[in-house]
Amino acid sequence: MNLETYYEYCLSKKGVTEHFPFDEDTLVFKVGGKIFALSSLNNWEKGVPSINLKCDPERAQELRAEYDDIKPGFHMNKIHWNTIVVNQLVSDDLIKELIDCSYSLIFKNLTKKVQNEI
Repeated sequence: MNLETYYEYCLSKKGVTEHFPFDEDTLVFKVGGKIFALSSLNNWEKGVPSINLKCDPERAQELRAEYDDIKPGFHMNKIHWNTIVVNQLVSDDLIKELIDCSYSLIFKNLTKKVQNEI
């Protein structure tokens, strides 16, 4: 997966906005004002891209056991967030599935009012 594909895939989801709330490097995608994906643009430029995504805790453990390039979330709650190193060892299809899961976890925890507005 390249940065453009990641960017377009995240923005294609309903109600998603992009932000730089921490610094000019960390691209954050939100739904309903809540973060579901973030990544360092500098790391993409350096050729070592990674993405932080929310995940069900049980599934997060399974993924970490199965893939060396899926680790506890860097600078995030390690129970609920994974950092996925973007390379050939983690398929684009799996990354898209994990983006979908992260988006869904955040969306379903939004208030019904916010969900309906989206």
